[in-house]
Amino acid sequence: MLALSVGCPSGIGPEVSVRALLQGRVRDVLLVADFDVVVRAVENAGLDVAVHRVSANAVRSAAGLARATRGDALFVYQPGPTLAEKERVLGTPSVAGGRAQLLWVDTACELARARIVSAMVTGPVSKEVVVRGGATGFIGHTEHLAKLCGVRDVTMAFAAEASRERNAFTSALVTTHLALADVPHAVTAKRVETTIVHLARFLTTISRKKRCRVVIAGLNPHAGEHGQFGREELTRIIPAMTRATAKIGEQITLSGPLPVEHAFRLAQSGSVDGVVAMYHDQATLAMKLLSFGEAVNVTLGLPIVRTSVDHGTAYDLAARGGADPGGMVAALALARRMTKAHGDGSDARDIMSR
Repeated sequence: MLALSVGCPSGIGPEVSVRALLQGRVRDVLLVADFDVVVRAVENAGLDVAVHRVSANAVRSAAGLARATRGDALFVYQPGPTLAEKERVLGTPSVAGGRAQLLWVDTACELARARIVSAMVTGPVSKEVVVRGGATGFIGHTEHLAKLCGVRDVTMAFAAEASRERNAFTSALVTTHLALADVPHAVTAKRVETTIVHLARFLTTISRKKRCRVVIAGLNPHAGEHGQFGREELTRIIPAMTRATAKIGEQITLSGPLPVEHAFRLAQSGSVDGVVAMYHDQATLAMKLLSFGEAVNVTLGLPIVRTSVDHGTAYDLAARGGADPGGMVAALALARRMTKAHGDGSDARDIMSR
């Protein structure tokens, strides 16, 4: 089974979660959420499906969970207290909802680490609301899950499947949620090398290719123009490419560093399998123009499989209903592919960060 933390109870996460499961006729997913939030999402979506509670005793083992989730229904495990109606108003997040959504993430992570579920999938959370709920310092799923799992080097990546408009490709980020002023200091040769290795392991495993093609984006305009607009490409990025090639050269063909717009044009055309971007908006701007709502956020380097939608809580849309579940369908599908790639119960780092 997969564990799906549905995200903020006041956002579109619960709706896209239940819609995705019914659209794909998926039953082997445990929703980690407030039970009443899931029931409301089912009712608001006009779906005809039973919703059953799963007890704390049932989630103590994979076998117990399997026994408790038989039948044609949606299954919900609710850690923590039930949210009052005023704490889960659609479109209006609450402090209690901030605490709850983080608890659901933590619980899904615990189940995955204990191998009670094969992977975790996450719905959209609000960083601001989670912090208001008391989680000082929370800056996103990626960093939070790294801390929970006790790992230091993880990589945020966005994987897009092929469509009529584009070829399949994945973008991996050297840095994540940082102020732009802090990015140049954080783009170290070690981080660039780690990101390249993580991306190569992911691509070769998921695509079943023996060798993947990856292009490296520059940090500076025109990739520094040979030192005219900054020297990070010369002193950090190129040395990191050399070290990564020495480490995993049999799995990767590297090119770059190139201007970021050129790098993503190559990815869209199918000339490369992946792009290493230096900072958050380099990757997300391109990915959301090319594949918004369809790309999957995947965390590489964790000892568990974790995927997520690539969109936010969309509070303005939550109260209206009709949210597109396509991103959640894609996140669930990629989690399954990754689980099958390394086998249930094995360490996800075997394919993502070795």
